[in-house]
Order: sequence, then C-alpha cells, then structure tokens
Amino acid sequence: MDKTRRVAEEHIDVTRRFFLQIGAAGAAALNVAPLWAQENESEPALADAIAKLEYLTSADKFKMFGRGNPPPHTLSPEKRREVGLDPETWQLEVVADPDSNAEVGSPLSKEVGTALDWQRLMQLAEKHAVRFLHVVTCTNGRRPCGMGLWEGVPLRDVIWLAKPTVNVRRVFYYGYHNDDPKQRFQSSLPMGRVLEDPPGEHPAILCYKLNDKWLTPKAGAPVRMVVPDRYGNMSVKWLQRIVLTNNFKANDTYAEWNNDVDSHMKTCARFILAPKKAESGQPIPVTGLAQVGMSGLSKVQYWLCSQDADLPTDDPYFAKGDWKEAEILPPPREWGGGLPGGVLPPTPRQVDPATGKPKTWPLRGTIVHWAALLTDVRPGRYHLRCRTIDANGIAQPMPRPYLKSGHNAIEQVPLVVQS
Repeated sequence: MDKTRRVAEEHIDVTRRFFLQIGAAGAAALNVAPLWAQENESEPALADAIAKLEYLTSADKFKMFGRGNPPPHTLSPEKRREVGLDPETWQLEVVADPDSNAEVGSPLSKEVGTALDWQRLMQLAEKHAVRFLHVVTCTNGRRPCGMGLWEGVPLRDVIWLAKPTVNVRRVFYYGYHNDDPKQRFQSSLPMGRVLEDPPGEHPAILCYKLNDKWLTPKAGAPVRMVVPDRYGNMSVKWLQRIVLTNNFKANDTYAEWNNDVDSHMKTCARFILAPKKAESGQPIPVTGLAQVGMSGLSKVQYWLCSQDADLPTDDPYFAKGDWKEAEILPPPREWGGGLPGGVLPPTPRQVDPATGKPKTWPLRGTIVHWAALLTDVRPGRYHLRCRTIDANGIAQPMPRPYLKSGHNAIEQVPLVVQS
C-alpha cells in the first residue's frame, strides 16, 4: 500500500467516525473507506484532501526559506565543506560581545582552537538530547511552514561550556551567509529564557534532526537553532556563532523590519478542504488545521454566512456571527513525516513513554486537525469562515490581533451552493 493510500485510509477512518457521531447524513457523506479497499479512485479530490491531513510534514514538503545570495543550501558539497556547513568541518563559536562588558571564562573560539565541533556536539547529545513536536510558522505567513519532530541539544548546555560569569542579559546568534555582513540574518533571546524553561515548555535547542533524520542543507544542516513557542525567525539556520551580550535590546534582523520579535506563537484556524462549489441537498465536508499557540486551544468554530448579509460595522472580528462547533480530531495513530511506520521514536517530551500517546491534547506549539459537516445548505453565495477559541476562552484574532506579531486574521473562503 503506498503512502498516500495509507495516510488517506487513516484519516478517512478518523473523520468518518466523527461524522458518524453526528448522524446518518454524516455517515453517508464520508462512507468512502470501501472505495479505497477496492482501489477505486472515483473521488480523487476527496482522497487528495484527506491525504494532506498527514500530521508531520516530510522534509521535502516543508516550506524552508534560504536567505542569502546565493542561499547557503544551494552551495556545492565542496563549498559547504569549505565554509563549515558539513559535519566534518562545522564549528560553533560561543563568545562575549566585544561591544559590551559581558564576561565569558572559557570562550568557544575558532581563533584559539576551542570552538565546538560536531564530535563534541554528539557527545553532548548522548547525555542531553531532547525531542519535541513543534510547528514552524513565519511571523507574517498565513499558513504554517510545516509540523516537525525536532531533536537537538539544549542551547543552555552549550552556553555553559563557555562559562559565562557576569553582565550577560541576552544571547544573539547567526549562521553562515556567504561571509557578507549585509546578508547576515540573526535573532536573539533573553538569557533567562535560555537558562530556564517555564513549566511544561521546551528548551531552545541546537537542532540536528528533523523527523528522526539528519537535517538537509535546505533545512539548515548541519545545525540550526529551534526555539519553541516562537515564530520561525528565531530558529536560525546554518548556525555558526553565538554571542553573549549585556545589551538589553533585541538586536534581531526582524526587529529592523518592524516585526515584534518577542511575540509568542498565536492560536488560529485555517482551512484545508473547503469546497468552492457544492450541490444543494448534499452534505459538504470541511477540514482544516488549528495552530495551537501560547494560550492553548479549547474549540474550533466555523460560520457560513450569506455574501449578501448586512453585517454590523462595529464588529470587525465577527464576534456576533452565528458560529458553530467543529470537531477537533484526536491524535493520529500514524504520525507520518517519513517516520518508519509512522511511529514516533522514543520519546518526545510531550509523549507518555508508558503508553506512547500524547500526555495532553491538543499540544501547545503544534497543530491539530479539525472537521465539520455542512448540511441542509440552500442555494446561494456564501462566505465560510473559521476561528479558534483559546484555552482562556478568547476568540481569534484576539487577544493579539495586531500585524507584525504573528498572522492570525480570521480566514474566509467563498462557497457557491447550486440548486
């Protein structure tokens, strides 16, 4: 059985069980598992949409951005080895900021031959490696770049090797960008967040694996930063230098671009399958994903509204809409992402090692899939919208509706129902 059919069957089963719970119309609409058993592809659009519900994103489908001219991942293997983008030649510096009064007792420096190399990183990994599930989203992106299982060594364990002493308030870091300062892309974190994790949160890591495989050059190989709970600009690729500073300001590249670099990831919903046309009298299946941000997730809702409706002008976030409950789907039995058999390796931090199941659901910093069935829809032209309600009971796009701190506008798609 090929991958598409396997994933499709799994999600047909999960979604079919949901629709069965809401009545006979739902059962009729999603009674498609026998089609797969008979290798009948008479519903290719539905089959393709269901296949896209694979939970983890395989590396080749991850949306990866490579800044620089040329982007580092496009360099030849020989050039990557030359500039330290190969495990055999990679080195990481951890040094004090020469423009501040930060003090470091044992800097990891190429100049004095103490920089961290791949072998030493792997030695740290034997004792300190962590794995966690986390979604990557761009601050201003409308949709997640991908959902991954990341593995690496906590940043703090590497920083302690450099023995910082006093006057360290912030950590900034950057990767290889053609040895051109104008191409540098850097990010930063408060030292307190690096050294200590809030309860239930994950550490920032020097990451070397995605979905239990070594990073590809496009994904930031050999080592990148992965910062949980934040947007993708914090997770710098091709990592080569970490600087400890007493500068209290966020000196991120994104800060110069008018972005809120300290924004935590927001909770929001997006469509996956949302038909643009449908026949009156036929149930309309809808699926989507919800990004679970800092405030968690309690509900996903949808609203079907006539395009001719006279909406109140004092309700920019549609709080007065006739929102209906969608179903948040349970954890998948097979996680996808290219993992053998779709099975998670031992053991991501969010997973109970005794049962192999998530400790809670939904998981903050990840995604969930959701489904709804529209029934008895009369002919007409509609707008279909979706939104989340976070764990504090606050509806998207509140409590942080502002641009430049994470895109979480309510998604709207057109739907024409024909007689």
